[in-house]
Amino acid sequence: MSAYQDVIQQIAQLRQQNGEAWAAINPESAARMKLQNRFNTGLDIAKYTAKVMREDMAAYDADSSQYTQSLGCWHGFVGQQKLIAIKKHFGSTKRKYLYLSGWMIAALRSDFGPLPDQSMHEKTAVPALIEELYTFLKQADARELGGLFRELDAAKAGNDAAKVAAVQSKIDNFETHVVPIIADIDAGFGNEEATYLLAKKMIEAGACAIQIENQVSDEKQCGHQDGKVTVPHADFLAKINAVRYAFLELGVDDGIIVARTDSLGAGLTKQIAVTNKPGDLGDLYNSFLDGDVINGADDIANGDVVVKANGKLLKPKRLASGLFQFKQGSGVDRVVLDCITSLQHGADLLWIETEKPHIGQIKEMVDRIREVVPSAKLVYNNSPSFNWTLNFRQQVFDAWKTTGKDVSAYDRAQLMSAEYDTTELAQEADNRIRTFQADAAREAGIFHHLITLPTYHTAALSTDNLAKEYFGAAGMLGYVEGVQRKEIRQGIACVKHQNMSGSDIGDDHKEYFSGEAALKAGGTHNTMNQF
Repeated sequence: MSAYQDVIQQIAQLRQQNGEAWAAINPESAARMKLQNRFNTGLDIAKYTAKVMREDMAAYDADSSQYTQSLGCWHGFVGQQKLIAIKKHFGSTKRKYLYLSGWMIAALRSDFGPLPDQSMHEKTAVPALIEELYTFLKQADARELGGLFRELDAAKAGNDAAKVAAVQSKIDNFETHVVPIIADIDAGFGNEEATYLLAKKMIEAGACAIQIENQVSDEKQCGHQDGKVTVPHADFLAKINAVRYAFLELGVDDGIIVARTDSLGAGLTKQIAVTNKPGDLGDLYNSFLDGDVINGADDIANGDVVVKANGKLLKPKRLASGLFQFKQGSGVDRVVLDCITSLQHGADLLWIETEKPHIGQIKEMVDRIREVVPSAKLVYNNSPSFNWTLNFRQQVFDAWKTTGKDVSAYDRAQLMSAEYDTTELAQEADNRIRTFQADAAREAGIFHHLITLPTYHTAALSTDNLAKEYFGAAGMLGYVEGVQRKEIRQGIACVKHQNMSGSDIGDDHKEYFSGEAALKAGGTHNTMNQF
């Protein structure tokens, strides 16, 4: 970003070149507007955030404590408030991203109303949400810079040179709220051409990182539900190629592709892979099929399918749905093959969907992947679908039992019970939850930790609490005590909701455009002054 005074000088020269016709243009006002809108297009954002993310990936490779994090979003305002909160509490947006969840779009943004995570929602809602998120993040930039400009004007009016210099330094070194978004394209919403077209829209809206999964597009299920069906590697790699071509066409040469495998929990396939010779990818995929080895035509019934795998004739087991089953217990091996194949054919990061948050389980797979691709890194879903309390209490219980520690005071099946909340076991479990992200980054190759649906749950919880109080005996005190007073005490910017919605920015613009004739909303009678 250019220094504030440099931008003023550039616009002053333009005004001079245009003579009297531009006499009403104030170079400093125009410079402020320019700095408040650093990114002119979504592609500007995608190129900037791709560079940020690549630098973070390199930093993690050098030091695994430098992992990154994000929270899922379903509305621009939600994403904006997360970044405002991050800057308020941590002073920097470094290594903090946003995640765009297909689940949340399906549940909260479809014209059909709430939908399951099965790619039934309008695919245009995906790039639309990316654009919306960045619109709100850019507005957060404009709002914060607007406050700094007001501080600068006050310092100038008070002839406080030291204050002027300090505020101008803040302006020159301003850190944007615009951060990378890892965007969920599900299974690509169709064939590879459909994937390419949607990826283009997402990148044009600002996405620098696109996550795609190896499920069948028209059979797609939520990663934490049953009935998942995967595709042969050739089909998935075609879609990875489609995303890469979209990045290259649009000039985002360092765009990031996150290849997600659902094979750990997917026991079905819709297709038998094409294979040309023993040991190729198609042959390896087919080798995991569950079925019976046959000796000849007499073992084949009407409609049976037979493939040659590992030098033998195999009759895969086919369900009434027409789908084929994989062998029980083959999930880990399929995950490892999926991940190595994806990294060797254009993916940058991996996503392994698991059924529980267990560092040992993740590490086992990552160690095998890194034997072939040493730089392999993961994006990991710290999912609300996991019962984190129960999972970690059971992990501690099992670890203690293995080492011979007395666990007779605990019932493993009832460890979620509140009666255990103050016990040594519960405290140890909570400590493991607290350090899970750092531990997994160090031990299991996880570069990025995300939570897919956090605000879905926080919105439900806070609304339940407010409704209980406001419509109950507390009445208006339910809102004042439970919301507004906490906003004031905690310095939540939204307590001044007019300012957050852009009222002060609008007042500034009116003054730029109309001078003393501007009719502004932020006068002495504005009730926001009570805060």
